[in-house]
Amino acid sequence: MNIENIQKVLLECYSKDLCYPKVQDDWNENNKCFGMCAITSLIINDYFDGNICKIQVDGISHYFNLIENKVIDLTSNQFNHEVDYKNYEIIEREKILSEDTKNRYITLKARLIKKLLKQIDKKIYACKSCDKLVDKFPNDATVFLGKDNDIVLVGEAPANNGWRKSHKLWCDINGKTVPSGVVLQKLFDIIDRDIFETTFLESVKCYPLERKNLKTCSSNCKNIMLEQLKILKPKLIITLGKFPTRNLLDFKFNKFSDIVGNIYETNGFKILPIYHPSPISPKSYKGNVPIFEKIAKIK
Repeated sequence: MNIENIQKVLLECYSKDLCYPKVQDDWNENNKCFGMCAITSLIINDYFDGNICKIQVDGISHYFNLIENKVIDLTSNQFNHEVDYKNYEIIEREKILSEDTKNRYITLKARLIKKLLKQIDKKIYACKSCDKLVDKFPNDATVFLGKDNDIVLVGEAPANNGWRKSHKLWCDINGKTVPSGVVLQKLFDIIDRDIFETTFLESVKCYPLERKNLKTCSSNCKNIMLEQLKILKPKLIITLGKFPTRNLLDFKFNKFSDIVGNIYETNGFKILPIYHPSPISPKSYKGNVPIFEKIAKIK
């Protein structure tokens, strides 16, 4: 992920309804970043940290980013002259996030995430690394987007009759909730969440023809998975079982039971491994209950 690509995709996301309300009538397709400075600076801050700064331009407040003492202003093109950045003040995010600005920011962020993930999907469908080991699901998304991305579930690999074909998470091609989904929802009831509204992706992006290929496919897909997670920026990743956990943690472990229920920080993410919710596993529900009770206390 880089700022240049973010800027390009943001231009595809901007629309009149996202423009600052007081100047919305002056927005047009030829000046797409007009009135977008606050919500754009919030998104750049999300992905690249640094500071959000404010200056006055032509008597109007204008926001930009300062990252490692470098000015990053993706909406400066809305002005027909160069911008003077000398007399700026650093602004806390909370001071920008009025109700209107927050709503516009959330909408823009959602549009951006969808388009960035589509770029990754194209990369997945063009990948040849596992061609002889897998079946692909062409023309379909590899991430199910929930209402928000504060918690992201990472599974092992797509099932051949699962959500990639049914187009409904945790459902088979007949629309019936799969057994793992039934167990997981019982666990999610403990933290008062709906699995059908929680963002989900798999460690492996295609359907492995044989289970013995999971390890190879997980390794081949790791960088792509990390790209997706960097776009989603979850506060917590819950890994379902051994394979996605091995793919995300930066250390080796012998017994999966030794690490289940602990939160680990790696690659900038907080990762919580749980037992796979398949009812085939004797620990799929009872073994995970204490973990979710802990999440409920710290949520």
